Amino acid sequence: MYKEIITKIRPELEKVMIFLDKELAKIRSGRVSTSIVEDLMVDYYGEKNALKKIATISIAGPRTISIQPWDKSTLLNIEKAILGSDLGINPIVEGDSIKITLPPPSEEYRKELLHLVNEKLETSRLTLRHWREEVWREIQDGFRQGKIREDDKFRAKDELQKIIDEFNKKIEEKGEIKKKEIME
Repeated sequence: MYKEIITKIRPELEKVMIFLDKELAKIRSGRVSTSIVEDLMVDYYGEKNALKKIATISIAGPRTISIQPWDKSTLLNIEKAILGSDLGINPIVEGDSIKITLPPPSEEYRKELLHLVNEKLETSRLTLRHWREEVWREIQDGFRQGKIREDDKFRAKDELQKIIDEFNKKIEEKGEIKKKEIME
């Protein structure tokens, strides 16, 4: 009984890791990444659309992102969305595309980014704790109802903690990699 309860937590924890990956990808590091701009919302014929849905985004150089809209009439809307974002970057319209050259981040900006990474990591850890408490509560309810024996209850607690520790370690590893990228 308790094994079924514990096995259903793993997919939820995997979702936390996928979310963390997406959030960390959005944080600018020393490397240029298209994920910095691909989720920017752009006014596209009266509706808001993610930039990645209306343009081709690619890396054009070591510090340059190129944006090629599928419909050239949206160039100004894309430029406006980039200028209105909190990215602090200036797009340059060149013919039928937009180029974004990212300067190397200053030391102060890097510290802000590290702080942001730590916030994302902590949010992920809080979600793990939430799931651990949820599953532990379910195990205790099973014990109270007589569906789980007492020794299985404590075995389940140990297994649950091992899984949580495993995912906490993954979060730490992802955080260390991102922090290293930011400081490069």
